[in-house]
Amino acid sequence: MIKCHLSTIMGSKKLKVSDVVRASGINRNTITRLYHETNNRIDFDTLDILCKYLNCTVGELLERVDESDLAEK
Repeated sequence: MIKCHLSTIMGSKKLKVSDVVRASGINRNTITRLYHETNNRIDFDTLDILCKYLNCTVGELLERVDESDLAEK
């Protein structure tokens, strides 16, 4: 499964969803779904905009984790 670290990154930068929406132009529902990890896809354009805005790499924003690793936690 793919884990999205948007909430962690936003927290470290003290950003709100509304801050990201306003600055990036990305739809609020998209940011909210990524923040809460309830999305099931992301456009490359959206990914690019988020990485530029947050000054991070795709690997810092998204991570592939085995579901068995999550069950152990």
